[in-house]
Amino acid sequence: MFVNLKLRNQMLLGYAVPIALFVGLVAPVFSSASKIAESYKQTKSSLIAIEGTDYMSFYMAQMVADTRGYILIKDGDYLNAYQKNLQTFEETAASLGKTIENPSQKERLQKLMGLQKQYDDFSGQMINLVKQGKQKEALEVFATKKGTLIINEFNELNRSFNEKEHEILDAATSKAEENIRFLVAAVLVGAVLGITIALLAAFLISSGIAKTISNAVNAIASSSTEIAATVEQQERTAKQQSSSVNQTTITMDELGAASQQSAQQAQAGAESARQALKSTEKGTLAVEQTLESMIILKENVGAIAAQILQLSEQTHQIGNISTDVTDLANQTNMLALNASVEAVRAGENAKGFTVIATEIRKLADQSKKSAAKINRLVDDIKNAIDSTVTVTKEGTKTVEEGTKISQETAAAFSAVANAVNNVVLNNQQISLTAQQQAVAIQQVVDAMNSLNLSAKETASGITQTKLGTQQLNDAAQNLNSIV
Repeated sequence: MFVNLKLRNQMLLGYAVPIALFVGLVAPVFSSASKIAESYKQTKSSLIAIEGTDYMSFYMAQMVADTRGYILIKDGDYLNAYQKNLQTFEETAASLGKTIENPSQKERLQKLMGLQKQYDDFSGQMINLVKQGKQKEALEVFATKKGTLIINEFNELNRSFNEKEHEILDAATSKAEENIRFLVAAVLVGAVLGITIALLAAFLISSGIAKTISNAVNAIASSSTEIAATVEQQERTAKQQSSSVNQTTITMDELGAASQQSAQQAQAGAESARQALKSTEKGTLAVEQTLESMIILKENVGAIAAQILQLSEQTHQIGNISTDVTDLANQTNMLALNASVEAVRAGENAKGFTVIATEIRKLADQSKKSAAKINRLVDDIKNAIDSTVTVTKEGTKTVEEGTKISQETAAAFSAVANAVNNVVLNNQQISLTAQQQAVAIQQVVDAMNSLNLSAKETASGITQTKLGTQQLNDAAQNLNSIV
């Protein structure tokens, strides 16, 4: 039952039992000590009483001698000595009366004082006769032996008083010795029981503490080993993550550079498309001039041929621009596809980049479709130019047919202008998207740098945790060796 208690309760119980035992011994020890003190007091009182009665007997004998000396030689010094001894006798008797508590002894003391009074009266009678000059009568009174009888009775009563005090003294001494033996026995038994119980409680408590500490140390050591293994695995994982993040950062830097290059190419495409639009506007102006100059068409066939040749060259340039736009769209589509692949590899942190890459790919597809439209328009223009060349070569067609062809050419140039305008707008959108893509990639690069720094800090923290766990394990082993 003691072992099942908590450590605090075990310690309290282990201290409480010896304390309760000593507290239990306080009452009998205090009682015995009180009795011993009472016996000592009684012993002291008896010794004082015996000594006092001895002094009273001595002073009584001195008074007898002083009386006898005054009767014989009538010397006043004997009277003075008598009075002094009488006063000392009375003071001693009064002091003993305050000290003695036994009723029978008090009664004996009163009798002793009464005998002293009788002898004082007897002695006073003889002293008065001597003072009156009746020394002979005084000697006769002294010869009656009355004083001797008083003194003998006094001595006998004093002896009885002393015997009684010795009996009281012996009883008090015996009682004190008995109480001392009981006190010593109680102290010895209490000390032995207290030490035994304390040692037993200390052994049980120390055994419980040692067992508890040993179990705790084993649990700490086991947990420290498991934590160390887990931390080591986490350290390897953190290092791998740091390496992956570093590689991803490098890839994102390369992708950012490619995005900037794509933005520059898109800007160049937009500029080329604007130039194509200007050329188309010039072609439209030329067609209008052709319509106004249809009256002198025949005279200016050579000029028309030259303009048609110039138009053919511009159409070729538009075809080249359309080809560049197609190539740019293909490259943008390829970059968007690569960005999507890298975003998938990056995982949850690159969802926003995946959306941007998808939008870029859509714009690239639109650019490609617009380039295809331009190619078709260029083909139409080439066909129209061929027809115009044929008309020019024939030279026999009427002005009305020339006007009609010029009107068709103007419509074609208008379509080309619209298509080129669309190309300009699309290229501007591609350029804007590419710039946004570059900004987004830079943000991703910054985030990856922060993630890389966090991964390094995490790896460093895991290393510190590993060291702390090892120190904890060492401390647990040291504690186990101590226990």
